[in-house]
Order: sequence, then structure tokens, then C-alpha cells
Amino acid sequence: MTNKYAILSTEQMKTADDFAIADLISRGHGGADLMEEAGRAVSRRIIGAVNGNSALVLCGPGNNGGDGFVIARHLKKAGFIVTLALLGDENNLTGDARLMADRWNGEIIPIAPDIVTNCDVIVDALFGTGLSKYISGNLEETLIQVNDCEALKVAVDIPSGIKGNSGEILGAAFKADITITFCRKKPAHLLYPGKEYCSETLVADIGIDDRAVLETKPDTYENHPDFWLGEFPILKSDGHKYHRGHAVVVSGDMISTGASRLAAMAAIKSGAGLVSVSSPDDALSTHAAHLTAIMIRKQSSLNNDLKDHRLNAWCIGPATGVNGNTRQAVLSIIRSGKKTVLDADALSVFEEGPLELFEAINKSSDCNCVLTPHSGEFGRVFPYLKKLDKLTATKNAAKLSGAIVIYKGADTVIASPDGRAVISSSAPPTLATAGSGDVLAGIITGLLAQSMPAFEASCAAVWLHSECAKKIGLGLISEDLAKEIPAILQELNI
Repeated sequence: MTNKYAILSTEQMKTADDFAIADLISRGHGGADLMEEAGRAVSRRIIGAVNGNSALVLCGPGNNGGDGFVIARHLKKAGFIVTLALLGDENNLTGDARLMADRWNGEIIPIAPDIVTNCDVIVDALFGTGLSKYISGNLEETLIQVNDCEALKVAVDIPSGIKGNSGEILGAAFKADITITFCRKKPAHLLYPGKEYCSETLVADIGIDDRAVLETKPDTYENHPDFWLGEFPILKSDGHKYHRGHAVVVSGDMISTGASRLAAMAAIKSGAGLVSVSSPDDALSTHAAHLTAIMIRKQSSLNNDLKDHRLNAWCIGPATGVNGNTRQAVLSIIRSGKKTVLDADALSVFEEGPLELFEAINKSSDCNCVLTPHSGEFGRVFPYLKKLDKLTATKNAAKLSGAIVIYKGADTVIASPDGRAVISSSAPPTLATAGSGDVLAGIITGLLAQSMPAFEASCAAVWLHSECAKKIGLGLISEDLAKEIPAILQELNI
């Protein structure tokens, strides 16, 4: 994937900074030039966005504060009335921050709640990615006052009070209207609650090139078609339906059939050549009354169906029931070597003993199993990982289980056992509706049936799912989603 969408941890960003600074030094420059460019980039954005000319710049004791001194200087040069407040003693500033403070020719006042008065823009240059402890006391009170102010609030790099690698709030945090970061986004820009405090995040180019990014060995990316479009199944002029695979969705009993139909319809709309519902005997007539393009198979023949190489991608879990039959069917499907999507009940049924599931998945030679838990299901299957931040938890879950793990939510994280991860935070809140997850499971299954690699299929499915929801808008119900898939695929120009 293009490094344009790489997400860098705070440690990786430091590596990129150090690489860029070393390159600057080799050419007769230094870190101060990078800081100058960062401050200039932020000030340009502010000048173009704010109505008015009064600014309050909050500076911290480190390099983020150094950026703040540069911003204050450029805003003042542009005609702004600038108040600059510093956290800590000016005499304790060192390095490039000290140099930028010396270039500031205005007053420096201490940070306190009473400095927050009527102004047009407030700039947070307190900590950026450099915060490691909880905010409290005088600074907490100041941030509360700032957040209540109607001024345009601009955060430099990451809003102060947000943990860069997780999006966690450390006591109190600056609630930005715009966050301007450098080089690449960090996890906190995409993971909640950090994403909410960042609001709109803009990435400014300050001269840190792709060589510096590659030096960090990025393994986490923001979900975008550039990542998976090269692996997306393309129709061939001489192809036929069997070239596009045969997906099977396992159904629940007579009163729990709708979820499997949602998944099946999503699978066929996603391009699978054939789709079947594997139905219990008591639900056969119900499915027959609703399905036309989708075939029906007797669930009593499941073991024989698993021997059929043409039935290559299976989805189980949507409303199948948390019972012994579901558990045994899951293990049988995985042990048969089929490409498998485990959703909902197929995950919850292993709450008391997930190791048997993980062992079955890990014995498969290829990673062709996808788990799609929401928060509750994740906690049932991976109870000891639930306490970790979402990105770390999902990566560890993928390694432990041997499967692709899609940890669903407003900030969906997709992780592979090989360490790669993608964050997808573009889902609209309308997706929080019954049956939405069944549709997602069906899209993944449809793409797997067409031999799309499991990790890329998962990322593509999450993206398609969100785009369908955006197109529908308010009033979305899960039945609407699959109908929009063809239009979204058309827009991709595959």
C-alpha cells in the first residue's frame, strides 16, 4: 500500500523525525528548520480559517511548545493580536524550543484559567504526542475554560490530553475544531475518544519525505481503496459463475432466518457467482418463500457439503444460536479448510473455551478465517485483551487466534496475524442498527468466495459497508445496505 495512508505510532513518528533531522543536518540545516516549517504550516491554516485577529497560543515545555512559539510569531506578523501563555518556566526551555522562544519578541505569561478571555482562535501547542501523565490541577481547569470558549480551537499534532497511540483521554483534554498533524496521522486521530477530540484532522507536509516514513517500518494504515483495490476480484470476459466462487451462509432455525438472508444477499451482491443458505429442516419453507437468486441447502447435509470443493467460502454465526450445534458446525467448517467468516453467535459460543477454536484455525495452512466481533463479543472471546487499547488488542487477538480479526465499532480495527493492521473510522452512526453486522459478514464472504485474500477482503468489506451506509443516509435499515453495493462498486471503476 502507498505510504500515504500509513499511521505512525508516537515512537515511529520520533524515528521519522530523527531521520528527517539527520538528513537536514547532512545538508547544513537542522531540527529548527523542521520546527519552523511546522509552525508556519499551522499558522497558514489558521489565517485561512479564522474570522477575526485575536489569538491565544498555549505553549508547552517541549517541542510542541516550540511549534507554538513559531505559530505565535507568524500570526503576529500577519497582524494578529497574540497572547502567548507558557506551561512552566521559560528558563527551563531547551534545544529548538529554546531557540524559537528567543525569536519571540512578545510577552510570555503563565498558563492559568483566567487567561481564557474572548478571542477568535486558541492554539493548543502544549504537548502533542509528548504527554505521558494525566492532566490535572491548574492545567485541567484551564482546558475546561478553553473548551467552553466559542473561539476556533486548533490543536497542533494531537490535542493535549489525548494519548497518541490509543486515543485515550488522560484526565482532561483540549477539544479541537481542527487538528493539524505532520507527516502522517497517528492512531489517536482515528481511534475514539481521541478522534472526537481531534474533530477534523489535516496532515501538513513539512518536508518529511517517504524515506523517513519507510524507516519506521509502518504496519498500520488508514483504510482506503488504494490498500486493497489491486486484489479486488475483476470480472473476466470469458468467465462464468463458477469462477466467482460459491458462498454458503449457515442459517438459524425457523424463527431466526432473517440474519442469514441478509448475509447471503450481501454475498451475492458483492460478486459471488453462487450463494446458498444452509438451512435447518424447520426453516426450509421460510427461506423458500423469500429467496430466488439464492439457493437453499439442507443443513443436515452440512458434512457432505464441506467435502464439495466448489462450496469454497462459508459464513456462520448470524442468528445460528449459542448452542452445541453452532459450536460443532464452526469447528467442522474450519477443519475442512474452507474460507470462513465467524460472526455473532459463532463467536459467543466459544466464550467458555476459545482455545479449541484458536487451535483449529492455527492448524490451517493459510489464514482464511475472519472473526468479526463487536465490543461485547470481543470481550467474550478475548477477555484478557479487552483491557488493552483497541489497536493493540486487535493485533494481539489476530496473533493469538491465527485469524483476521475485525474489531467492529465507530473505529473499526482490522488486524492480521502477520502484524498488519488497518483502522477504518469513516462509518456513519446510522450503521448502528440491527442486522448491519450480518450484512458486513456477507460482504466478506462474497469477496472470499472470489479468492480475494482474507485481510484485503476484510478491509474492502468494511469500506464498502460504510460507503453503502453513507449513500443511504438517515432512515437506514439493514435490508437497504446490500442494494447499494453495485452502485459503490461501479464508482470504484473496477
